[in-house]
Amino acid sequence: MRALTDAAYFVAAIFTSPLWLFWLFRSGQQRTDWRARFGFGEPLPRARAEPTDDAQSSSKANVKRGRILVHAVSMGEVNAARLLVERLCQHCEVVLSATTDTGFARALAVAPVGVSVVRYPLDMNMAVERFLNRVQPDLVALVELEAWPNFIRACSSRRIPIAVVNGRISDRGFRRYKLARWFLKPLFKRFRFVSAQTQIYADRFVHMGVPAERVHVGGTMKWDAAQVAPIATNHAAQLRAFEDAQQLANDLARELGIDTARPLVVAGSTAEGEEKLLHACVPEGVQLLCAPRKPARFDAAALDLPGCVRRTQRPIGSGDGQRGSDRFLLDTMGELKKAYALATVVVVGRSFGDLHGSDMMEPVALGKATIIGPRYGDFADTAQKLLDAGGMLCVTREALPRVLQELIADAAARQRMVDAALGVIRREQGATMRNEMLLRELLQETIQARVAVGCA
Repeated sequence: MRALTDAAYFVAAIFTSPLWLFWLFRSGQQRTDWRARFGFGEPLPRARAEPTDDAQSSSKANVKRGRILVHAVSMGEVNAARLLVERLCQHCEVVLSATTDTGFARALAVAPVGVSVVRYPLDMNMAVERFLNRVQPDLVALVELEAWPNFIRACSSRRIPIAVVNGRISDRGFRRYKLARWFLKPLFKRFRFVSAQTQIYADRFVHMGVPAERVHVGGTMKWDAAQVAPIATNHAAQLRAFEDAQQLANDLARELGIDTARPLVVAGSTAEGEEKLLHACVPEGVQLLCAPRKPARFDAAALDLPGCVRRTQRPIGSGDGQRGSDRFLLDTMGELKKAYALATVVVVGRSFGDLHGSDMMEPVALGKATIIGPRYGDFADTAQKLLDAGGMLCVTREALPRVLQELIADAAARQRMVDAALGVIRREQGATMRNEMLLRELLQETIQARVAVGCA
């Protein structure tokens, strides 16, 4: 069956080659780590086995801690899984994998000491086999979902259980999955458990073939990953971390030439057309910083922000920012959080056009009054909870100029939004701990079953 899947991939690649080749070169993805994507790399060393308390059986004298492969597709999933990885690595070996270049870079940046970061392979039989030979996981945890047929079948043939944490099937994804349900249902049946973000997502996993008794609602780990601003705290370590982050933000402002005494709108993860929209909507005298989601759009975004200062023209540590422009372009990766920390108001991108929104968790957790556009389907549950509580505003393109002007002028209204948003975040936290316990239990069951087989 895996050979047939490889053949189908090959035929599809040939017929769609003009499209994906154009996309590769347009996005710069042709420079990705192809060797890793084909599964090559040195095997990851295993930690020494640990002695057990069972002295009656010499075959049980050494039992390994176990190794979990946590797979997060892109930057958003890596951010959501960060605390889960930190908690798991206190009890077992953890390998963190990512698919996209930005996700891989983020994984390298946030992985705790001792956690290996690897590139997830292309779903070709030999690439998957080389990858699994290299990583040798005892358990695989998919963050949200990335159900590749060859990978799932290879894990199944090696008796490596697969679980889904922070499980999610979007509206668009569900429509596509239903078209291929006859093919995907046997794959979904192999998931040992699914911890879904919402009941809607849980029902979709059951519809796709996961036995109902293996699916439950565990909430979303993004609430836990949110680093809530310490509005009032006596915790010295938390205050120091917040002060350090604020200092980094102030350094960014100085280097770019942002006037921290004047209002600043920060637009994060913007898409095509949104920089031009914001340039026109931001009130006169208010500064605007845009951070496009895709590096391939940096130059086009600069054209839509006339006279803007680009971050790459004010490199880190230069300290030579000059006043004079009200428009700024963050054409680097990994600094959006610093920009959010400077904002008077945040606008979350990819929500005013034909796309489906970006993650709004980070700015609201930082204590920033946050606005989104009407397109936020990829984050519908999170957004709706914040909107219902008054912790965020959803506005149309036409209403954006008026709402920005009113919100910038009304500090009390901004604070009410912040207080409501932080209340929602604190109320919704806890999914990471629940998922950790489920994975640790499944890992122990797997190890004990293998020990029992070895003793038989």
